[in-house]
Amino acid sequence: MAPKAKVNLKPSPSPTPPAAQSVPLEDLFAALHRHAQNFEYELAARVADQVLAIAPGDEDALRCKVVALIKSDAIDKALSTIQASRHLPIHLRFYEAYCLYRQNKLHEALKVLDGQERNSMILQLESQILYRLGKMDACMESYDKIQRFKIDSLDLKTNIIAALIAAGRSAEVQETMDALKVKATSNFELAYNYACSLIEKKKYAEAEQQLLSARRIGQEMLMEEDYADDEIETIEAYMSIINRNLSDASSLAAQEVISALPEMFPDSVTPILLQAALLVREKKVAKAEEILIHYADKFPDKSRPVLLARAQIAAAAGHFQISVESLSKIPDIQNMPATVATLVSLQERIGDFSSAAAVFDSAIDWWKNAMTEENKLDLIMQKAAAFKLNHGCEEEASQLYEKLVKSHGNIEALVGLVMTAAHTDLEKAELYEKQLKQLSGLKQLNVESLEKTPGARHVEGTHAVKVEVAEDVKKAKTKKRKRKPRYPKGFDPANPGPPPDPERWLPKRERSSYRPKRKDKRSQIRGSQGAVVREKHESIAPATSTSVNGPSSKSGQNTSSSSKSGSQKATSSEQSKASSKSKKKSRS
Repeated sequence: MAPKAKVNLKPSPSPTPPAAQSVPLEDLFAALHRHAQNFEYELAARVADQVLAIAPGDEDALRCKVVALIKSDAIDKALSTIQASRHLPIHLRFYEAYCLYRQNKLHEALKVLDGQERNSMILQLESQILYRLGKMDACMESYDKIQRFKIDSLDLKTNIIAALIAAGRSAEVQETMDALKVKATSNFELAYNYACSLIEKKKYAEAEQQLLSARRIGQEMLMEEDYADDEIETIEAYMSIINRNLSDASSLAAQEVISALPEMFPDSVTPILLQAALLVREKKVAKAEEILIHYADKFPDKSRPVLLARAQIAAAAGHFQISVESLSKIPDIQNMPATVATLVSLQERIGDFSSAAAVFDSAIDWWKNAMTEENKLDLIMQKAAAFKLNHGCEEEASQLYEKLVKSHGNIEALVGLVMTAAHTDLEKAELYEKQLKQLSGLKQLNVESLEKTPGARHVEGTHAVKVEVAEDVKKAKTKKRKRKPRYPKGFDPANPGPPPDPERWLPKRERSSYRPKRKDKRSQIRGSQGAVVREKHESIAPATSTSVNGPSSKSGQNTSSSSKSGSQKATSSEQSKASSKSKKKSRS
């Protein structure tokens, strides 16, 4: 941003640092602009702090600070800055939603975007959040709205194509690319995504050619960005794996078999599970999730294994919300310890700690009334108390630990109660602390004298035990078997040759011996062509009558030796001149 002056600023309630007072605002904004132009975002954030010290609540400085913190990946600091400035009349909701998106708090990010004007930036962020949540239909609706703004961005167009394929709408990819005026060769991502759409349409030969094109484009991009050769080879290895699995014979055969299985076994869930597994293998996770939930809704009496498979597929793909929804639709396993642990872990991944705590509360209420031989109430309460203690709910954790102590007198629960009560109720902590048994070895320990000691020191050899060993046994132990070294094929240890280059592991451009190729200017012709030929002929004629088309520099040596044996003897200067001329000729 361009430097600017500020007038009629409100006085700060706290004294401004002397260093900040001595620098004019114009200079600070100039420095802020310079750091932003040079991508020095950490320095830009510091300068923004200096501006805010002089002019608290300055909108431009605050926005610059938030953006600089985001650009330097200090997402937590950016979010704290936004939350601390909510009392100011400055609109920072977009940046707050973006920070929550970066922290994978997707539902909170969507909630922040609610009620905001749907401009292009809001819609792009919303579409990315919906894509991560696996809500492909809603994601495509956002992208359809974005296209009304006619934004000419290749990255945006690439994301639209990727969302189409993830939504199972590969048939629309070519038409959409034509409408967006992009080609599959525009970048690596578009080439790869277009190949995926061809695979879904079972055009395997075209998809293979498209993947080869994607690899070539990727190599060119990496070379332009100065990637090392070994890094390019690693990426090529990944691409070879993709190409090898592209038209796997087993996948093609499975597609044919699976299409016939539902008619052969109409009462079995195995065909739909096999179809989902094949889709996952082909990287069509969203399609697999879609067919599984459709089957579960259509046949609720057979939905349990289908929903479990959907939960597993979604969790592996990072679609944690879909996994939670799938598990929540299986009521008979809802309060089992394994299901509770899985749901809590998924909710933590999403960042929804209140829902995770609700899972524990529901399981505790269920087990209180459960009439089973093996009651898991104590286990659930123990884990719930530990969870709530770790997430700052000390009062609720203390109540759970106290119930466990009163019902069973569990020593672990007693320790947990003392720890949590120390944060909420010190008298209760001291009361229950008396119930802890002292360790047997600590009765005679003087705590005051222990605190005055410098600490324990390790003395080597104090408790060592000497064992007499016979001399022949010692020799047998110390004698090592000598193995003949193995050399590479064709290697002569007597004549190893020069040592290997210590810089052989570095890319060629980083080695000390690397020199960039320069344009050879020796072959350039100056003056008239006949003059140059005549000049060369006159310089070579006294020395030799050898043909001009000599194969190498050795021709110069032969020429000089022949001139010595001839009737006309050339001088040493003439011989060296003839030799140099013939070398230059052979090189050109």
